[in-house]
Amino acid sequence: MRKNYFKNFALVCVLFLLSSMAYAQTGSITGKVLDEKGETLPGVSVSIVGTTQGGTSDVNGVYRINNVRLGTYTVSAAFVGYTALKKSVTVTTGATVSTNFQLTPESKALNEVVVIGYGTQTRKDVTGAVTTVTSRDFQKGVITTPEQLIAGKAAGVSVTSNGGAPGSGSTIRIRGGASLNASNNPLIVVDGVPLSDNSISGSPNPLSLINPNDIESFSVLKDASAAAIYGSRASNGVVLITTKKGQSGAPQINFSTQFSLSKISKKADVLTADEFRNYVNTYGNATQKALLGTANTDWQNEIYQTAKTTDNNLSVSGTAGKVLPYRVSAGYLDQEGILKTGELKRTSLAVNLSPTLLKDHLKVNLNLKGAESRNRFADQGAISSAVLFDPTKPVYSGNNNFGGYYEWLDPSATTGLKQQVPRNPLGLLDQRFDKSTVYRSIGNLQLDYKVHFLPDLHVNLNLGYDVSKGTGTIFVPDYAASNFLRGNGNTVGGINNQYKQTQTNRTIEAYLSYNKDIKSIDSKIEAVAGYAFYDYKTTDYTFADYSAGGVLITNTSVSQFPYNSPQNRLLSYYGRLNYSFKDKYLLTATVRTDGSSRFNPNTRFATFPSAALAWRVKEESFLKNVSFLSDLKLRAGYGITGQQEGLGNYDYLSFYSQSTNTAQYQFGDTYYTMYRPGALDPGRKWEQTATTNIGIDYGFLNGRISGTIEYYYKKTKDLLSLVNQPAGTNFSNRIVANVGDMENHGVEFSINAQPVRTKDLTWNLGFNVTYNQNKITNLTISADPNFAGNQTGDIAGGTGNTIQINSVGYPRGSFYVLQQVYDGNGKPIEGAFVDRNRDGLINEQDLYRYKQADPKAYLGLSSSVNYKNWSAAFTARANLGNYVYNNVISNTATQRNILNPIGNLNNGSADVLYTGFTGNVLSDKYFLSDYYVENASFLRMDNINIGYTFGNLFKQKATLRISGNVQNVFTITKYKGIDPEINNGIDNNFYPRPRTYVLGLNLNF
Repeated sequence: MRKNYFKNFALVCVLFLLSSMAYAQTGSITGKVLDEKGETLPGVSVSIVGTTQGGTSDVNGVYRINNVRLGTYTVSAAFVGYTALKKSVTVTTGATVSTNFQLTPESKALNEVVVIGYGTQTRKDVTGAVTTVTSRDFQKGVITTPEQLIAGKAAGVSVTSNGGAPGSGSTIRIRGGASLNASNNPLIVVDGVPLSDNSISGSPNPLSLINPNDIESFSVLKDASAAAIYGSRASNGVVLITTKKGQSGAPQINFSTQFSLSKISKKADVLTADEFRNYVNTYGNATQKALLGTANTDWQNEIYQTAKTTDNNLSVSGTAGKVLPYRVSAGYLDQEGILKTGELKRTSLAVNLSPTLLKDHLKVNLNLKGAESRNRFADQGAISSAVLFDPTKPVYSGNNNFGGYYEWLDPSATTGLKQQVPRNPLGLLDQRFDKSTVYRSIGNLQLDYKVHFLPDLHVNLNLGYDVSKGTGTIFVPDYAASNFLRGNGNTVGGINNQYKQTQTNRTIEAYLSYNKDIKSIDSKIEAVAGYAFYDYKTTDYTFADYSAGGVLITNTSVSQFPYNSPQNRLLSYYGRLNYSFKDKYLLTATVRTDGSSRFNPNTRFATFPSAALAWRVKEESFLKNVSFLSDLKLRAGYGITGQQEGLGNYDYLSFYSQSTNTAQYQFGDTYYTMYRPGALDPGRKWEQTATTNIGIDYGFLNGRISGTIEYYYKKTKDLLSLVNQPAGTNFSNRIVANVGDMENHGVEFSINAQPVRTKDLTWNLGFNVTYNQNKITNLTISADPNFAGNQTGDIAGGTGNTIQINSVGYPRGSFYVLQQVYDGNGKPIEGAFVDRNRDGLINEQDLYRYKQADPKAYLGLSSSVNYKNWSAAFTARANLGNYVYNNVISNTATQRNILNPIGNLNNGSADVLYTGFTGNVLSDKYFLSDYYVENASFLRMDNINIGYTFGNLFKQKATLRISGNVQNVFTITKYKGIDPEINNGIDNNFYPRPRTYVLGLNLNF
């Protein structure tokens, strides 16, 4: 079936190419479209007046109109928000006429069309906090998931990579998030299809199945007045992704290719082989010294590689038969990970058809996107093993045992292997085959019907789907040390397991939109009223655990039920009114009622209202003629949004679920999968966030300087928080219930400027900064002075240790630590902590809240320079006030770790040479020292690129752009670990982000 799919796609491409060749090659018109800055302007419609012939400028601003008959024509270039230009040209046989356009904004970007929920608005009419990032401003380089395109590009939006693994994606936070135990991810809507927040089995990240090359723009709805139209899922903001559409005119073909090399930019600072020998010879006993080997192995060098990536994309767009605008694209990504054996191979297809029928009364927009992803996941346990494994040992043992890899042996053990020691890092990678195949398709049909007898009224229908299927296998051979024996020691070793999951999500939306200019009273009305139904269903298939030889693992059994299908549904009614008076006094009012199947019937429905006002001060008589001021608008809004993501589908019921393979009941020699009751909270209801937003939009010098200033305050009540339950009162000792309140408040500032603008040279700068302060204000139903908070943040080392806490009066995820005592030279004294309660003991009462993982401020800086056909740009980001617990140092930088009491030697962080910690003093408190909480503020140069555009190639029928790019160029930080940018603030086993060198080519014809 897959082969037929590709055959059909290839046939479509061939047909479009043949159709373009069918026209008489009499002549053509080409050129470049520039904006007022002299920068290339993509997406401009260039057409021959009085005909259906035309084209659209590409990413390099180049347009082309082929098959033009002889004669003299008027050619028009038009773009929303810019003044259209017309030029006269004469076409002769076989010749290509070159005509360039430079468009000037009607009022800078005030007439730019902004995508909002269920419609669009011009920038000047927007009353809420909406940021738009288009393809012109996207991050460059190897971009495997869409959200990476806007990292550092929007104030109030933090995009933090989840690591360097292929397709691992990023964590998006808009204004700090709004929850503790529910989701803090924004709602993502792709071409009108809201995506679920669920992961997809076998995929490193759900968004990795969407080709970034197909995306045209992002609109980020940050405050309630902008996002409340999405109601129950908008507490964390909304990201609207719009993909590229078909364009009018003759077929245009674009081919782009990138080749890149990625290398690790920084390794963990561990003892070298010589340092390790010196340490063991200094502090070890005779038995431990005898364990030293003669090799000099850098285990991090062994597990990391120079990784290659190729990314190829082909698209064809135009108008078929003069009535059917289309765009067809295909992409293939082949990405290796810098951690050996990891790779991602993604094939993607996309089709857009956008005809207008019934004499322009019916607009049809069909979007179909599909992707196949084939993954091999590297065993990331090799990262920590490479830190711990003895550097004096060789990679290979010289025999065939355990695949030939050197391992710690214990002849007295049943397996012959020493237990509770790290395994050979390279063996972990080479001997684990964790592979998956994932399919995903997202599509929708949008119909916009303009009523014949009332043309201001439109009837809209949106039918969408998001389906996926993930399958995978995990195979570890029976000779691999990582799984040499299983169960009771008599079972054949290895792993041969499988998994499978399908997701079927449906969207049905129907709404009316009414737009009316009432000139008699200087008013304009835009109204939307609609209904929506969403159905999210996941099917998880169950499989038993098997050994490498296919033998059922002891203590497991085949499930009596082959699958489980949790499902949830959402029913919504919504409306919005935009009112403009004299084009300077603006009002937006929104209301949405949502009902979710995740709540019981009494609390199922909730209403989410919002309102916003804006005053275009620049349009007042006392400022209208002030030439240096091009824009000044004041905005204020308030609204309520909701939250239900991250919750179980049936937690309000007393339901039973199937137990896992590790929680079975034994009858004789047989183990049975049982059903067990889940914790319930029948009174659970919506988590709600009220947001106040005040903003100023400004512009100077005809838009050469522009930007926004925003203040926001978000208060979340009925916080969905993890709380303890008294023994015997529920089926679990902890449940997620509506207990508590939390607030975020902050300031955003953004500015875009053009310091230089000449005929051949332009220089553009963009800067944004966001300050956000988070604080928990309540976590109990009634006041409880003895309640310290909910501890969280598991760490490696010790047993059951946590390092963070959510408590009243402090930011979420504050570090909960003991205060380290230092000597006169600033060196930490082992086992010496401040007795904060002065009871003569160091215990839990001496823990205190120290710093936070979330940054207090984050910044983005972009710069681009264009000189004739040359261009160069960079993007930098910074975080301030974020701290990270260095779990690598706390877990390995002790003498007890290196000279392990169980009879082996471990490597560790070189920090042990500084502290001299033994790990034997107050060993149960050692991990809780605030010494390990480090300032992780940073400045990162994300991207530097340079490019050159060659014009008029292949007999003036094509343009070619060559570009070079470096990603993750450098990072300035005081943090001693591999990377200061850690989402949860705990650095342990983190997959490093690589430094990547990219060569790219882009061909248009």
